Amino acid sequence: MARDPQAILEAGPMSRAQWATVAVMVGLNALDGFDVLSISFASPGIAKAWGIERAALGLVLSMELIGMALGSLTLGGLADRIGRRAIILACLVVMTGGMIGAASAPNVEILSIWRLLTGIGIGGMLAATNAAVAEAANAKRRSLCVVLMAAGYPLGTIVGGSIAALLLGHYGWQSVFIFGAIVTASFIPLVLLVAPESIAFLLHKRPSNALERINRLLVRMEHAPAEALPDLAAGQRKVPIADLFSPEHVRSTVVLTIAYLAHIMTFYFILKWIPKIVVDMGYAPSAAAGVLVAASAGGAAGSLLLGLLTARVRLLPLTIVAMVASVILVSVFGRGGSNLAQLSMLAAAAGFATNAGVVGLYALLARSFPTGSRATATGFVIGVGRGGSALAPALAGLLFASGCSLALVAFLMGLGSAIAAAALFALRDRGVQVH
Repeated sequence: MARDPQAILEAGPMSRAQWATVAVMVGLNALDGFDVLSISFASPGIAKAWGIERAALGLVLSMELIGMALGSLTLGGLADRIGRRAIILACLVVMTGGMIGAASAPNVEILSIWRLLTGIGIGGMLAATNAAVAEAANAKRRSLCVVLMAAGYPLGTIVGGSIAALLLGHYGWQSVFIFGAIVTASFIPLVLLVAPESIAFLLHKRPSNALERINRLLVRMEHAPAEALPDLAAGQRKVPIADLFSPEHVRSTVVLTIAYLAHIMTFYFILKWIPKIVVDMGYAPSAAAGVLVAASAGGAAGSLLLGLLTARVRLLPLTIVAMVASVILVSVFGRGGSNLAQLSMLAAAAGFATNAGVVGLYALLARSFPTGSRATATGFVIGVGRGGSALAPALAGLLFASGCSLALVAFLMGLGSAIAAAALFALRDRGVQVH
């Protein structure tokens, strides 16, 4: 009897090859974490070198978020048509070029263009890696693997932030982008060697040599090969974005988009403004990077704790609790600390909650849509969310420029997580369909 390759993966144990693919995707998300925050690490030096005011700096900080929206919306759908691996490799090339360009930018306008390009690569990467991890894992470990992938983001900011602090202590702000370009380029051969195209995607697209390729991957993953491929359901090959608003998916699409958009505004307020806030309190840029690392360390802890709890607690209520905690802890961060150690502790607490909320949303996305539309759905939700969240740094900058205190700005920006928690309650009475 023919065996379904997807069923083999779903029921079988996780092999070393599958865990290796997950590990590469964790690394890619860590790379995203550093690339996104490289402008935050460099922002105090940029503001000093070019005499940029807070409102103008907020616009610069938003540029890669706009690029992420464009990349997620366009490249996410493309990943469902040509493959997760191809999009990941293309995004790595784009991100490398964007980082090199940012390091050589002579003014704010050119820097903004390069950050926009980098954001396009990051946005496409997020949609593809989320789908790739979900499809590399078995049914038992899928939520954990997606959460681990998302936890790579704060880990990237910890490692990258520590290195950025050292670089800023000896070199100019350009060194942060040069380092980012080198590390980004180094992932290209790693993806080629360790991260093959997913079996779920090959089953969906059915290239001429699909069975041969799928069996090679199954053997590599220490599973028995399949004798034949299951029949392809009618209409399964088409992945229009309109399908996300079909009766089957519209509720998840709308709710998760609203939740992601609202919460990510709170998330990026913390990550984008911490360095500038700390420098304005009289501390050195290297110390500001250290506070951002503390926020990321808290974020990594929150991400990993949520991942462990998914084995015992339902994902949806767990994510809602994280959103509520985010509102509270971001508001507490806004009250400030009397010294650098207290600031670091408050930043870590805020990072703990905001990151836990983000990884919960990624896991919900991976579980709410089938293979044929998983990257498209992830790209749509991230694209709309990141597009709207591009307002977050600029809005915070305008609030600061108008004379609002840090406490008031933090409270107002923290309300995004409250809106996200309220939106997710709309899924409670029916639950999230698991594919």
